[in-house]
Amino acid sequence: MTDTVLSRFLRYVTIDTQSDPASASQPSTEKQKNLGRVLVSELKGIGVVDAELDENGYIYATIPGTSSKNVPVICYCSHMDTAPDFTGTNVKPQVIENYQGGDIVLPMDRERVIRFAEHPALADQIGNDIVTSDGTTLLGADDKAGIAEIMTAAKFLIDNPQIKHGAIRILFTTDEEIGRGVDKVDLVKLGADFAYTVDGETAGHIEDETFSADGMEIAISGVAIHPGFAKGRMENAIKIAGDIVARLPKNLSPETTEGREGFIHPVAVTGSMESASIKLIVRDFEEQGLAEKEALVETLVKKVMMGYPGSTAKTTVKVQYRNMKQVLDQHPQIVDNAVEAIRRAGMQPVKGSIRGGTDGSRLSFMGLPTANLFAGGHAFHSPLEWVSRQDMEKAVTTLVELAKLWEERA
Repeated sequence: MTDTVLSRFLRYVTIDTQSDPASASQPSTEKQKNLGRVLVSELKGIGVVDAELDENGYIYATIPGTSSKNVPVICYCSHMDTAPDFTGTNVKPQVIENYQGGDIVLPMDRERVIRFAEHPALADQIGNDIVTSDGTTLLGADDKAGIAEIMTAAKFLIDNPQIKHGAIRILFTTDEEIGRGVDKVDLVKLGADFAYTVDGETAGHIEDETFSADGMEIAISGVAIHPGFAKGRMENAIKIAGDIVARLPKNLSPETTEGREGFIHPVAVTGSMESASIKLIVRDFEEQGLAEKEALVETLVKKVMMGYPGSTAKTTVKVQYRNMKQVLDQHPQIVDNAVEAIRRAGMQPVKGSIRGGTDGSRLSFMGLPTANLFAGGHAFHSPLEWVSRQDMEKAVTTLVELAKLWEERA
């Protein structure tokens, strides 16, 4: 069994770990533990003696420190599940060696093409080895690239005890893709002071900011009447729901926003003539922007309901996660050390914001300040997903340099 980051990645992606938002169990799918068992075995094989898989599917493990200094305990974290957006069953990874540019036609579905013009990051990959799926599944670089990188860095550090570093905790989570990644993480057991999720995209990037996020549900009760006698009396809940969705501002939707712009996004509409439900997600980098968007939805619903005097609509808001920058700004060394580690790994560091959330968002507000490092993957959640061997190797080097930096600066 080889120990390169590429060989590990190619092994891990063939194990189906797709999570299921319809399941109430933890983890949402038992098959996530199949990868977990492999990882625990491999960790013990490289000398991580305390590696364990718990009942929730989480893996906890420790790379013992080699320094006599009092070094903060850092945690490297990635998630084992893949997104429910596209099938992750029977993944067959393809390696394109010495990529020379141009479109990449996926072999088992030639209608699926990773187009050079649509994936500008490919311009930085000339001469590199690109990994894709065969076109019938997603690849799973989100986040098995991160797992492979952490595993490879762990082996390197254990095999080179002359490298001075503090204790490093490893945390592999389940169900990140369905928003439950750290629901049952035991932070006392983890025992880390600071953390990094390895779950980002482009090589060299460090992200210290996410959206703040809420979920909204609009529950509509209509007036159900036999359609043969409905004139002037029926108020169809399905049509009310459609009226509300149609009035959502188009300039505040995911398909019309970018950068630091937030959005309101309907994700599910269900119902019958008598009752209906609209589920939305609301995103913004600022708390005020989030509140303004939720107030806009409330106002819109009230206006629509004025046309349906016999019906009612109740809107509820559920907090999902908050912008981790609020926490990370209180601990600047987390990002400062990552920036220098990226530089030492031979890249130009780029600090950025995530138009989404990570396990790090939740962990930061649970008491474990956590930034997000690149893993190198692109086009997540789709059959066009890809990653390069060289970018994964850069991530491994970054993790090793980061461990050294925390010790140097302790």
